[in-house]
Amino acid sequence: MTTLTLAKALGLGLRRALEDDPRVVIMGEDVGTLGGVFRVTDGLQADFGADRVMDMPLAESGIIGTAVGLAFRGYRPVCEIQFDGFIYPGFDQIVAQVAKLHYRTAGNVRMPITIRVPFGGGIGAVEHHSESPEAYFTHTSGLRVVACSNPQDGYSMLRQAIASDDPVLFFEPKRRYWVKGEVDETLDLPLHAARVVLPGTDVTLVTYGPLVSTALDAAAAALADGISIEVIDLRSLSPVDFATVEASVRRTGRLVITHEAAQFGGVGAELAAVITERCFEHLEAAPARVTGFDTPYPAAKLEEHFLPDLDRILDAVDRVLGRQNSLTGWVASA
Repeated sequence: MTTLTLAKALGLGLRRALEDDPRVVIMGEDVGTLGGVFRVTDGLQADFGADRVMDMPLAESGIIGTAVGLAFRGYRPVCEIQFDGFIYPGFDQIVAQVAKLHYRTAGNVRMPITIRVPFGGGIGAVEHHSESPEAYFTHTSGLRVVACSNPQDGYSMLRQAIASDDPVLFFEPKRRYWVKGEVDETLDLPLHAARVVLPGTDVTLVTYGPLVSTALDAAAAALADGISIEVIDLRSLSPVDFATVEASVRRTGRLVITHEAAQFGGVGAELAAVITERCFEHLEAAPARVTGFDTPYPAAKLEEHFLPDLDRILDAVDRVLGRQNSLTGWVASA
């Protein structure tokens, strides 16, 4: 066991992948000499050379397009998108080529491409540096979409993503890069399995990425009030491990979903719909969603009002339990 920050755990995962497979190459803006904006790739170019850890021009479409060509030739590219909001210039390559070439060639061409995306807010960044674009890609057949939340998952999930023969969008919560945790290099939970982070009996609280920590804080606060919340880290956004969530909701009878991305058309909407279909007779209340607002991400001074926090999550817990909320005075009809 080694104690690492999330950023260092991701860097270790990349190092092991480079050591294990000569076909793995890393590409992105400033990933080489600088070691990445968040220093995830620090030291890799010095140890493995500029032909395997490649600084690329500021052109995301070029980065992804080059990765497609490399994949055709048998390489396993790992692309870094420097910030979430920069992924849009490469959107066409991702959804029209990376996601579809395996299907269009009747299985003859693989796209073993991993696209790393620092995502979410909470760091006081400027415009286009705090987006949550994951729902765009979960809607695209042919892509696997995952989000880590801690150093252990950062290490093991990234190793599994790079080893996958399918393209993987790998979302990393940038405001958790400096959170420390233990990393066991021998531990491997399946890439697309959800994880029950905290068992509970009264409410199922599902989240992923940066809000797992917030959800645990909410569960601790609720426990002081006699409410037991089961926290589930979804980990994989496409495909989704609905079975784990379904089993939890069948026991608790209540579901709250939270994510930083806007509510309309988000991952939470799909999750709420599927669980309602599968668990309708077990639900004691309609599922509740706690999300970012349906607006562009605000200026840094306002982001604390935009991001779901402990109070907003606890308000949703009160609603599904039919309890009066001390902040709003609202009483559920359930």
